[in-house]
Amino acid sequence: MKEILIFFVAHWYLSLFFQTFFLHRYAAHKAFTMSPFVEKVVYVLTWIFQGSNYLSPYGYGVMHRMHHAYADTENDPHSPTYDETIFKMMWKTKTIYSDLSNKRMVVEKRFTEGVPDWVAFDKFARSWPSRLFWGALYVAFYAQFATYWWLWLLLPIHFLMSPIHGAIINWFAHKYGYRNFPVGDTSKNFLPVDFLMMGESYHNNHHKFGNRANFGGIRWHEIDPTYIVIKLLDKMKIIRLVQHKEISLERIKKAA
Repeated sequence: MKEILIFFVAHWYLSLFFQTFFLHRYAAHKAFTMSPFVEKVVYVLTWIFQGSNYLSPYGYGVMHRMHHAYADTENDPHSPTYDETIFKMMWKTKTIYSDLSNKRMVVEKRFTEGVPDWVAFDKFARSWPSRLFWGALYVAFYAQFATYWWLWLLLPIHFLMSPIHGAIINWFAHKYGYRNFPVGDTSKNFLPVDFLMMGESYHNNHHKFGNRANFGGIRWHEIDPTYIVIKLLDKMKIIRLVQHKEISLERIKKAA
C-alpha cells in the first residue's frame, strides 16, 4: 500500500512543480530565463513527470496569457463567471488549449511572443502512443503494488492530474478564499498556507503582480514552495531571475 501512496504523492507534486515552474512562471510569464539546453532538459523532465498528462508549454503559455488579459470576461478561456459548472469550464479550457497547441486558433502576437515552442518534441509528447505508454506504466505499477481495492480509485487521478491541477485554481481560487489586493477580477488566495498547490493557490497575489516569480510573500504565512526552488536554481546559475520583475515589498505594500 505504501508504494502506491508514495507514487501518488510524488506524481502529484512533481507534475505540479513542472506545471507551475515551467509552463506557468517560465512559458507564460518569463519570470526567469534559462539557456536553450536547459530549456530542452526541462521540456523532457516535464514530459517524464506529467506523463500521460503532458501539457504543451506553448498551448499552456498562450492560453494563460489570454486568461490574464481577459480575466473573468467572455473572452477568458476559463472563468467560473461564465461557466455554470466546473466540468463545463474544464471542457471549454480543454477545447481552447487543443486549438492553441495545434495552431488552429489565430491570436494576437502579444500572446505568442517568446513562448517556448519545441514543435517536434511537443508533437511526440502529446501523441497518443506517448500517453498510452505512460498510462500502461501506471496500470502496471498499481497491478504490482495495490494490495487493497480502494487504492485503484486513485488511478484515474493520474490520468487527469494536470486538468485537475488547473481546475483547482481556475475554479476554486476564483470562488473561495481571501484577497490581499483589489483587482478587476474574482481571483482569490485559495489557501493561507499552500501545502497543496505549491504556491499556485496565491492567485490574487499573482493576478496583481503577474510576472513576479514569488506568488506568496505578502503575508507572513504565504510561503511559496516553488519560489524557494527557483531561488536555489538561480543561485546555482541554472536559471536567472529577471530582476526587474522581482517587485519590492515596499511597492507591494503601496499597492495593497
